Amino acid sequence: MDWGTELWDQYDIIEKHTQSGLELVEKYVKFAKERTEIEQNYAKQLRNLSKKYNQKRSSKDEPECRFSSYQAFLDILTEMNDYAGQRELIAENLMMNICIDLTKYLQDLKQERKTYLMDAKKAQQSLESTYKQLDSSKKRFEREWREAERAAQYAEKTDQDINATKADVEKAKQQAHMRAHVADECKNDYAAQLQKYNKEQNQFYFSDMPLIFNKLQDLDERRIQKLAQGYVLFSDTEKHVMPIIGKCLEGITKAGTNVNEKNDSMIVIEQNKSGFERPGDLEFEDYSQGINRASSDSSLGTPKVSLDPWKKKTNNFWLFSKRSKPTVTEDFAHLPPEQRRKRLQQKLDEICKELQKEVDQSEALGKMKDVYEKNPQMGDPASLASQINQTSQNIERLRGEQSKYETWLAEAGGRGDTLRYKAHSFNNNGANDVHSPDGAYSDESTPDPSQAIYAEFDDDFEDEDLAAPIGKCTAMYNFPGASEGTIAMQEGEVLAVVEEDKGDGWTRVRRNNGDEGYIPTSYVTITLNK
Repeated sequence: MDWGTELWDQYDIIEKHTQSGLELVEKYVKFAKERTEIEQNYAKQLRNLSKKYNQKRSSKDEPECRFSSYQAFLDILTEMNDYAGQRELIAENLMMNICIDLTKYLQDLKQERKTYLMDAKKAQQSLESTYKQLDSSKKRFEREWREAERAAQYAEKTDQDINATKADVEKAKQQAHMRAHVADECKNDYAAQLQKYNKEQNQFYFSDMPLIFNKLQDLDERRIQKLAQGYVLFSDTEKHVMPIIGKCLEGITKAGTNVNEKNDSMIVIEQNKSGFERPGDLEFEDYSQGINRASSDSSLGTPKVSLDPWKKKTNNFWLFSKRSKPTVTEDFAHLPPEQRRKRLQQKLDEICKELQKEVDQSEALGKMKDVYEKNPQMGDPASLASQINQTSQNIERLRGEQSKYETWLAEAGGRGDTLRYKAHSFNNNGANDVHSPDGAYSDESTPDPSQAIYAEFDDDFEDEDLAAPIGKCTAMYNFPGASEGTIAMQEGEVLAVVEEDKGDGWTRVRRNNGDEGYIPTSYVTITLNK
């Protein structure tokens, strides 16, 4: 069933219905837009809330940062921030897939509907114009036919009048004949106009208007289909992010289950344990015997112990009394014994890490200088002098600090378990200085500089087991490998990566036959194993 057949006479109804349908689309677009604004505001409020309670701290070493309950709260804030991102994604998709898309589609429908209605009006105007012509010809025919009848009656009356002359009779007959002829022409014109109108009317009601109504029906059905898709998208947009939202909620649940109250209690002990002994009983001071309090040997209590060796001794130890904030010192002597040992150990570990970094940098600069000396086209050795000198100064400074903190740690009763670092470093001339693991100079003699630069390469290859490859690389250029410790390669050759570039511009590789050596990192493209 179609509108052109069943609703051929309901133009006004069809016009009103299609207009109402377009208004429904506009209403839905407005609804989706307001929903988008709600999602955007919701996401913004969630982000602000997460930011408000997740203020950046000056240091990650804050005591509460180690508590599982505190970390769980930070994880919840992170998940809420991610959740807000998903709400923003919902708002964005609603705007793009519904608001913008439907608005554009609505404009096209309005223009199409306007065209069809204009075609209908043109057809209606054409039919009305033809009808006016028909009515005009019909009235003219009616008027002329009456005039012809009157002329015929007058001619007959004149012919019967005995007083009328022959000329009068002839004139009346001619007039009647002329009027009859005009009436016949008007009749023929009326018949032609009638035939034309009937044809146009048939075309209007059985062809033109049904076609236009069917086009409007198709337009309305497409509108309904598009609107239905918009309804589905309204749901699918949120369904699409539900898995990620679910992961955010699972993350919040996981954060809660990861809280360990026993571990948090142990952290409180670890962070705040002073290492002091509980105060002993006070001595009995017998003034009746004139016994001095300080030298009395007849105490009724246990011997008096040091209450607070890291502060001036006081006459009493009050558990809830406020203590004045001690002056911070470099050796952390202002802290209780237990906390002092931990801080000294932590500081010593930091120094050792920094020292290892400087030693590695020194080694890298030494290798680079030797390569530049043997291959001047790759760089100027003199350009590295300032960096080598600065690195050496940093190493000496750090070793001094290391020794100082090791001494303090020993005084505090620590074990001095510091991080170990490589024993090789380079002086300003690129020569290898040998040091013991604790940073002191050894008695070993310094080898020849030309031989020492790549000595570590050979030691690594001879003493260590073959390391498992961590990736592969492809040579982009030829490399002769003329220097000791390097390996030659040809453009396009594929090698196994054994050791990554440590910042010195060299990567350690291995061939299938077991040959190993260093190559310039910039000469290859590297793909590491995942």
